[in-house]
Amino acid sequence: MTTETVTPAQDPRKKSARERVAKEVRRRRTVLEVIGASVVSLGVALIARSVFAVSSPILIVLFAYVAFVVTITLVELATRSDAEEDVIDLRVEEELARPEPQRPVLQVVPDGPAVDDVPIKRRSITGADIVEGLVALIGGVAFAELLRVVLHMRSLLGAFLWGYAAFVVLFFLLTRDRNSAETAIDRVVTVLVWTVGLVVAGALTWMIVFVFAKGIHLLKTTFFTEDMSAVGPLTPGGGVKHALIGTLEQVGIATLFVIPVGILTAVYLHEVQGRIARPVRFISEAMSGLPSIVAGLLLFTIWVLDHGFSGIAAAGALAVLMLPTMTRATEEILRTVPNPLREGALALGAPHYRVVQRVVLPTALAGIVTAALLSIARAIGETAPLLLTAFGADTTNTNPFHGPQSALPLFVWKLIFAPNETQKARAWGGALVLIMLVFVLFASARIVAGRSRRKLQGSR
Repeated sequence: MTTETVTPAQDPRKKSARERVAKEVRRRRTVLEVIGASVVSLGVALIARSVFAVSSPILIVLFAYVAFVVTITLVELATRSDAEEDVIDLRVEEELARPEPQRPVLQVVPDGPAVDDVPIKRRSITGADIVEGLVALIGGVAFAELLRVVLHMRSLLGAFLWGYAAFVVLFFLLTRDRNSAETAIDRVVTVLVWTVGLVVAGALTWMIVFVFAKGIHLLKTTFFTEDMSAVGPLTPGGGVKHALIGTLEQVGIATLFVIPVGILTAVYLHEVQGRIARPVRFISEAMSGLPSIVAGLLLFTIWVLDHGFSGIAAAGALAVLMLPTMTRATEEILRTVPNPLREGALALGAPHYRVVQRVVLPTALAGIVTAALLSIARAIGETAPLLLTAFGADTTNTNPFHGPQSALPLFVWKLIFAPNETQKARAWGGALVLIMLVFVLFASARIVAGRSRRKLQGSR
């Protein structure tokens, strides 16, 4: 058997296989280009007729022809930019791997240095990627307009969803022809993830801006120093003094109960790991999904029926909702404390309770504060349990143990259904104050969590 040494450029098998694959890719690309350009041109013609009110058939055909030519040109520019790059085609490699009888062994000598066959992920956006995205976007808009005209679709949301689906499909086909199927799937998934993120961020931003625009004009000093006892439905003035005091008292009392109980429960679950740790963890996880109205019904049954509406009943209902969050979050924080700290303290002869008291809890203090802030933010906006426990009032009640008491969620819920704009404006002002409180709590939690992470990293 003879041995022949050739380079990859001289290998007739690889050259023939590559030519066949290139012809197949060009043929498929041409068909897709023609179909996509036809859809785009038809959609542009319909848009010109319906949106721009073009009635002349000659102008409509001219618009369609220009759209067809521009689409073909953009696709060719996008696919030509990477034409000279070396792309590993798996079909060629599989064909070369098949044994052929009565053929000399080929020892392939690479032209350059050896390169490891590892996946390559491009993180930079090239001009060809932008062109592909624009072409796919134009095709999606054209397809949505085509469906809207043909099917007499009146829903803008439905047209948007169909157009987005067409955009994703066209983007996948264009990327697959220029690169590979794996790269196309990766790009499509990236587009979907970015789309979902932008939709969620856009919806959240829209809600915050909407509430801010509705309630910013009421945020004056008197809005925080007056209640609703001396104003009527159409009388200007009034404020959230009674509701703000009620919220602070109710959440404060609930926090005073939840923080020590939650910390002790988390210590028992993770540090002590007693015999009933499993059922306690199960109950804690089950309570985390408890509907808020059930917590209100619980306190209504065991307290309100005998003692009447009060702020302390509302605090009890909020504590039922806060306790699972506090317990689970604190337990997860305790898991992040390095075991060498415990082992070192135990090796020095410290008892277990001293290790927890002097080593574990101080190390996890910032994380525990974060868990407390998150549990407060979880309960501060609840309305359903307060309807059955605090009931609400228009006057300022500073005694949480006697009489109905208002809160910011109750203030907003009561006034937003009023039939006049004055009361609704007050409701938007209360909603903005509530959002500001939640924002401050979450921002504080993020700052404290960052300090806790740095402290834990330093202890390691």
